[in-house]
Amino acid sequence: MRHVAIVGSGPAGYYTAEACQKQFGDQVRVDIIDRLPVPYGLIRTGVAPDHQSIKGVSRRYEATALSDNVRFVGNVTVGIDVTIAELVGLYDAVVLATGAPADRPLGIPGDDLPGVVGSAAFVGWYNGHPDFAGLAPVLSGPGAVIVGAGNVALDVARVLAKTGAEFTGSDIVGHALDSLGAASHENITILARRGPHQIAMTPKELGELGHLERAIPHVDPADLPPEAEDAALEPGLRKSVTHLRNFATLDAADKPITIAFDFYAMPVAVEGDGKVERVIVERTAIDAEGRANGTGETYVIPAALVVSCIGYRTPPIDGVPYDAKLGRFANDEGRISPGLYAVGWARRGPTGTIGTNRPDGFMIAEQIAVDTPDDYGKQGRAGLDLLLRDRNVDVVTFRDWQKIEAAEIAAARDGSPREKFTSIDAMLAARGN
Repeated sequence: MRHVAIVGSGPAGYYTAEACQKQFGDQVRVDIIDRLPVPYGLIRTGVAPDHQSIKGVSRRYEATALSDNVRFVGNVTVGIDVTIAELVGLYDAVVLATGAPADRPLGIPGDDLPGVVGSAAFVGWYNGHPDFAGLAPVLSGPGAVIVGAGNVALDVARVLAKTGAEFTGSDIVGHALDSLGAASHENITILARRGPHQIAMTPKELGELGHLERAIPHVDPADLPPEAEDAALEPGLRKSVTHLRNFATLDAADKPITIAFDFYAMPVAVEGDGKVERVIVERTAIDAEGRANGTGETYVIPAALVVSCIGYRTPPIDGVPYDAKLGRFANDEGRISPGLYAVGWARRGPTGTIGTNRPDGFMIAEQIAVDTPDDYGKQGRAGLDLLLRDRNVDVVTFRDWQKIEAAEIAAARDGSPREKFTSIDAMLAARGN
């Protein structure tokens, strides 16, 4: 019997558990450990609340979680309640599937002013993550600036621009819905260091901006390359650029909110008297290697809110080798040290889609099969249970989570699938006895 502990219950964690089941059959016991009392990680608190079809993948993870040889061990913080060294001593393999939940800093003067937030925090706020429920972003003032050229930037812009009615069917949390309903930003600017041909925005997400009730996307035609150059792009990017070309033909005066794409632009400072009031932007030019370099030409964008969507980092864990430059655990194709592995964003950095984690999980399961004998004689979950009991850790099971979920569904407003609890205490209370 192999005993496997997976730290993190997001897509990478559950895909790895599924892969271990397929690799070892009934000769494996998998414990999925998470510091929150609720599972699914990025699916619950990272995917946009109005993208319910994507969140539906959690049903696949639920099937894995309800298997006889997989269990959820929630409300357990690795590094506090149990150490990595202790887990390695208890399990044949320990897999870090913690994702990359920490924002990369902007790294410019003024990036610590009130009103500057990272996308992980902002997305966590409107998705009900307990760490960010009290964020209170500035939703009034001269405008909002979003830094980044990927889908997260589009999610933030779309959420800022939508009316309350447009969130029908979503699971955006009540405190965010109320605050956004009172928002008064008329100008939302998306800053991209490079040009339309270098974006990481997908066609579906871009297309959504063209169907908002009170907001209209705008692209300066001067920022668009000659249309003939689109032919060299891969098909998905070509479709995205087609959306941008369409946006350049729209009349920004048709609706009260403008979502302006500002290409060849990078923020160099955030300024204000004790809070964000403006962003200093430098015009860029792309060199032969495709890098964006400042030209020295600067201008000012008035703003009360700056949301940085420039990437994520995996937080370090004591005792685990860490690659600070890449913002992930140091590993060789998933192997960190004997008995310790990384998977998903914790392994490769914040790249790829949710589905990219599935082959990642199967690769790690195969490595575990090569690296470990059929039976190390380790204690596995029995040893973990004893340790956590001795430390009075209040463990949340998957059955407990189902009670929490049922309470969230029962509390849902009309047209919403659930109203998420936004504090750990409330989650634990909903679990009952």
